[in-house]
Amino acid sequence: MAVGEPQIIEVKGRDSVMGLPRTVQITSREVTSAISPVLNMMLAGVKEVLEDTPPELASDIIDKGIVMSGGTSLLKNIDKYFTDSLGVPVYVVEDPLYCVIKGLEEISKDKDAFEAAFRR
Repeated sequence: MAVGEPQIIEVKGRDSVMGLPRTVQITSREVTSAISPVLNMMLAGVKEVLEDTPPELASDIIDKGIVMSGGTSLLKNIDKYFTDSLGVPVYVVEDPLYCVIKGLEEISKDKDAFEAAFRR
């Protein structure tokens, strides 16, 4: 998932062996390697959902893409990773950590209009 030169960051925390505070430097490649199994599981889940998606909806997904929200979407280049792996455009929403709760807040302001949309 890393693109370009690896970045080096300093991480501070408690050493789990010694139990003492410690600072270490890690590279973006090390982080990518550590999270790759989880990202591959996520990718497999998305592929499974896409395989079960009705053709008319799949067509819309191919044309318009997939939108990501939540904390995982803050990972650098995750949209590119999913786009390259799926062959479908993937986009990260603005303010991915709070977009869902902001949407719920808007719904709560006009609950009747929200419910009416589902009665059509």
